[in-house]
Amino acid sequence: MLGVRRVGVTKAASSLQKQKLISYSRGNIAILDRPGLEAAACSCYQADKTTYAQMMS
Repeated sequence: MLGVRRVGVTKAASSLQKQKLISYSRGNIAILDRPGLEAAACSCYQADKTTYAQMMS
């Protein structure tokens, strides 16, 4: 989730698409390389994933 204006989302999605991590067109996003996308994410991704898993168990 990004807390930015639409132009910020477009910039982020374009960057990830250039790295071949996602496919992005007209608001539709397809993940092409999940491990690569997770590696490109900040450390907060793993923290959020852990917190979510704890809440769901």
